Amino acid sequence: MVDRAVAVDAWESLFRAQVAIMRSLAEDFPSRDISFNEYDVMLNLSRQPQRSIRLRELNKHVLLTQPSVSRLVDRLASRGYVHKHADPDDGRGAIVELTDAGFALFRRVAVDHMSTITARIGDSLSTDELVQLTALCDRLRLGSDQEPGRG
Repeated sequence: MVDRAVAVDAWESLFRAQVAIMRSLAEDFPSRDISFNEYDVMLNLSRQPQRSIRLRELNKHVLLTQPSVSRLVDRLASRGYVHKHADPDDGRGAIVELTDAGFALFRRVAVDHMSTITARIGDSLSTDELVQLTALCDRLRLGSDQEPGRG
């Protein structure tokens, strides 16, 4: 059995590291065309088949609350970066799709953002440590009863 104090210390350290890194990345975000949160939505859309997903499912992937995501998607749609339409299989739901213009902007920003991430994270940890960190975070995210890739 794990010592509770050690577990709490580890959680606090992980949480504080995540907050510090997110603040740093948000401060150094390399775009005036989209915000850090808009980038997060576009990143998650870019990873979906046909760059399209139900709004309800998108909410599970992004770092924002559901009402914030809905408003953010509406703003992106008004600028032509995403297309939002009714789900043909469920009229109560909406499908969000990254447009070609949105994908092109996402890719331009992603190149610079990856450099910022690499500088912030890669300068602090070795490649082996980064691989280990990824594995540990995946285990925490998926739960102890699941293995990465089987979730």
